[in-house]
Amino acid sequence: MPPMLILGIESSCDETGIALYDTDAGGVLLSHALHSQVPMHQEYGGVVPELASRDHIRRVVPLLRKVIADSGRSLNELDAIAYTQGPGLAGALLVGAAFAEGLACSLGIPSVPVHHLEGHLLSPLLSRRPPAFPFIALLVSGGHSQLMQVGGIGQYQLLGETLDDAAGEAFDKTAKLLGLPYPGGPALAELAEHGQADAVKLPRPMLHSGDLDFSFSGLKTAVLTKVRAIGSPDAQQRADIARGFQDAIVEVLVKKSMRAVKESGLERLVVAGGVGANRELRRHLDAQAANAGISVYYPEFEFCTDNGAMIALAGALRLQAGATLKPAGAFAVRARWPLAELTA
Repeated sequence: MPPMLILGIESSCDETGIALYDTDAGGVLLSHALHSQVPMHQEYGGVVPELASRDHIRRVVPLLRKVIADSGRSLNELDAIAYTQGPGLAGALLVGAAFAEGLACSLGIPSVPVHHLEGHLLSPLLSRRPPAFPFIALLVSGGHSQLMQVGGIGQYQLLGETLDDAAGEAFDKTAKLLGLPYPGGPALAELAEHGQADAVKLPRPMLHSGDLDFSFSGLKTAVLTKVRAIGSPDAQQRADIARGFQDAIVEVLVKKSMRAVKESGLERLVVAGGVGANRELRRHLDAQAANAGISVYYPEFEFCTDNGAMIALAGALRLQAGATLKPAGAFAVRARWPLAELTA
């Protein structure tokens, strides 16, 4: 396939991301821009879907203009437009999808619907040290905690997943219990840095379940029980609880991930998604992997959260793998969409 210039558009939740990716010379990310809605949603303690959709409408054109200007290219040079089709907030997805399809129609080029989680899964390929296929992937993004065996583009075998709250959800809900601001995950991780190890003992859900599934709802409940027992935790007690919670999450994620790699016989582990930016998780995974002779790969920190670069990359790799180009026009979004349903 000849080199292609792919525009990527991400609007699944509370970040508007636009990126331009060139498949020439092994693939080059020419430019990307991101607008986070965190300041807007902080007032409400979480994402308000209607406000998120309206903000995507306001941001998508200015971000597109910036990306095109920064790249030194023009819209007329685009060969295809990739956009997030799902999963995510239906209204937010519709903004990006409608804009992408309309722009593709006006330019007379095809569109490439992309699975949001596939974007996260492939985002480490944008790093300075990209992994090669096949590998085991720990996908910890928002409401998803999954272990996948990845053989190539569209070759995804689900090995284990969360049965209730995902790791990211548990971080956010626990942060709220501790009175931390939205977004809770990063705030809790920062607070945990001041906590004392083993000061607060919390359960490790399903650590010895014999399978690769996860469950973090009970851990959140254990934190609630601790907070109620103390009454009004002081600053150090809150930090100790945060530390105990994070240590529990990290231990479960690390041990299940290492078990998945060992059982698969593979030697590469990829970690992707917002929780993949957690420094304690990275530190423990790196240590365990080094002892086992396994290589671990992460996306750059700027690509751990939702972004247009991962969507542009996923669209480009889909096309290189022989995906059928879809004429722009009719489209639909999928608020719920299991990654395991994807095929090559």
